[in-house]
Amino acid sequence: MMRILTAGLMLVLATIAAPAGAKGAAAACVPGGACARPLPVRVVIVTMFEIGKDEGDVAGEFQLWKTRAGLTTRIPFPQSHHDLFYNPKTQVMGVVTGVGTAKSATATMALGLDQRFDLRRAYWLVAGIAGIDPEDASIGSAAWSRYLVDGDLAHEIDAREIPADWQSGYFARGRNGPNDPRPAPPSQGEMFELNGALRDWAYGLTRNIALPDDPTIRAERARYTDHPMAQRAPFVLKGDHVAAMTFWRGAKMNGWANDWVRYWTGGKGEFVTSAMEETGTYQAITYLDRIGRVDKDRVMVLRAGSNFTMPPPGVTAAANLLRENEGYSGLNAAVESLYAVGSRVVDELTGHWDRYATTIPR
Repeated sequence: MMRILTAGLMLVLATIAAPAGAKGAAAACVPGGACARPLPVRVVIVTMFEIGKDEGDVAGEFQLWKTRAGLTTRIPFPQSHHDLFYNPKTQVMGVVTGVGTAKSATATMALGLDQRFDLRRAYWLVAGIAGIDPEDASIGSAAWSRYLVDGDLAHEIDAREIPADWQSGYFARGRNGPNDPRPAPPSQGEMFELNGALRDWAYGLTRNIALPDDPTIRAERARYTDHPMAQRAPFVLKGDHVAAMTFWRGAKMNGWANDWVRYWTGGKGEFVTSAMEETGTYQAITYLDRIGRVDKDRVMVLRAGSNFTMPPPGVTAAANLLRENEGYSGLNAAVESLYAVGSRVVDELTGHWDRYATTIPR
């Protein structure tokens, strides 16, 4: 019964969304099955969560894309966390992976292997909220990443048991403690480098966009009296990303994140944002690239600060973390920034597809 129902939904989808020559073939396509004429996709918007409904309530990462980018055609996606949504005119697709590297990796792999879609020329825009380093930017700011650094693949001992001459109990696998000067090659997914030319192009296209500001985030950033960059109104910048499954907080952890990015990038990267998913998403994309399903050089990562990664002066890390559990002060500003910045890139790509289909901008 489920396969019959799904096929019926796909028939509706094919009638609405498929190019005229593909309607007949697409009507027979079901999740997990072969598809002679897959739907073309120009851009995949990768979000990680939605708070409640997909529209009409408090917006998470996906909602603004669905409503403003015209992602009105629902496509069943039972092999993952959330159904897909598609705009047949612009050929933009939205996916909600679920939170964490396991869900982001499996959702990306499931989408990439789904024969209903032609993703060979698709650009991928990961657009999500993040913790943001007050040494570099303010909440509401949006950062384009080049380096994605995994914050979980490591050795660790409890901080209460570290030797006196160790700065921390966390260090790269295969090394003799955090004081071992030998660099460790990122061969197991510890770090990924995106297409730097594409990142720079996206930044150049969006760097002067005025981002939303509001009294709530103005009050929050005013507390960071020791961090001039944190007191700025939201802006677009370039900065790198740590993906770690543990929601961490505090000045010492912030120092670790900066050191971790410098270590794995050989001093080329600058930690700015922290979330959970990117290394899982991009790992799946690299595997899909090997079999020609996607092009890993067409991936962009944009993260906007919904909260700071360390507390303001006079506030403990524990108190700051517990306060954030009640809600991110910059959530609304962050999702608005993501759409304002990300949609500029999406509109450029889809509006000049004759140029960008075969030639990656730089």
